[in-house]
Amino acid sequence: MSTRRSFITSSAAGLAALAASPSVEALSLPPAPAKGKPLVISTWDTGLAANLGAWKVLSKGGRALDAVEAGVMVTEASQNCCVGLGGNPDREGIVTLDACIMDEQFNCGSVAALERIKHPISVARRVMERTPHVMLVGEGAQQFAVAQGFPLEPQKLSPDAEQAYKEWLKTSQYKPVVNIENSGSKKQVGPVGGANNHDTIAMLAQDAQGNLSGSCTTSGMGFKMRGRLGDSPLIGSGLFVDNAVGAAAATGQGEDVIRIAGAHTVVELMRQGMAPKAACKAAIERVARIKGDKAKDIQVCFIAISAQGQHGAFALQKGFSYAVCDAQNQQQLIQAEYLLK
Repeated sequence: MSTRRSFITSSAAGLAALAASPSVEALSLPPAPAKGKPLVISTWDTGLAANLGAWKVLSKGGRALDAVEAGVMVTEASQNCCVGLGGNPDREGIVTLDACIMDEQFNCGSVAALERIKHPISVARRVMERTPHVMLVGEGAQQFAVAQGFPLEPQKLSPDAEQAYKEWLKTSQYKPVVNIENSGSKKQVGPVGGANNHDTIAMLAQDAQGNLSGSCTTSGMGFKMRGRLGDSPLIGSGLFVDNAVGAAAATGQGEDVIRIAGAHTVVELMRQGMAPKAACKAAIERVARIKGDKAKDIQVCFIAISAQGQHGAFALQKGFSYAVCDAQNQQQLIQAEYLLK
């Protein structure tokens, strides 16, 4: 029987050997986050306007979390087909909103199937900061929002959404339109209207302290089944942030992002040493393998930022762009590379 002294000696030796092992995760941790280089990226061309909202926070040394909330609020407030209360309704003619937000300390909040609230991203942040939960849905999410002081907006479709719904009712059939997110206007930086202008806005930011945060908000698939949720409000699918590694977010066909836990997958690939663009590409290749011949009928896209301030994106099909704003390049719209030629 081992004595107490021999047990302590052997235990210490074992711990020393374990610490020397290359399999210990601590030895493979990435470098510390970069500092002094604020950056914000977001999906699609309407991200240009959203980025300006975020940049007002970042340029003053503000926190990335505040920036990603303020940025997507710009899109939520604009009247477009698939973000905010101006979005297309579900099959019952009701607009439902989904959103999530995540900071540098793994704090996260989410709302889903939320009705009649102008800024679901802000409700998601309140869930994160003022409840013990991560996600609230439906009637409960609305009750919480009202209790937090958010006013109930009228249950009324925007003119564009009402017209789109009337047209849809003629056939009551839905086929996803690839790249419906593009507004068709690459010159306009402000909020853009129009029936086919946006699907989801996902945003990632790094502040001057090197910390990362992300947000995602949408009214979801137009004319969806009542109760349908996509990836946008799901932490790990539509959005994921690990401050030691990087952050990623998704847009496109939510069901297929969920199948691979998309944003988390991209971050884990970066943890293994991949650059943001390469990690996004590897995740897209996984979607393509799963979908097979059906991949040509959908679009899925990922954006990512590494802890060192690199950014990148990749898409399943041609046509995806993402907006970038940083101190060096100011605003730019980058056409992402894609898999299906």
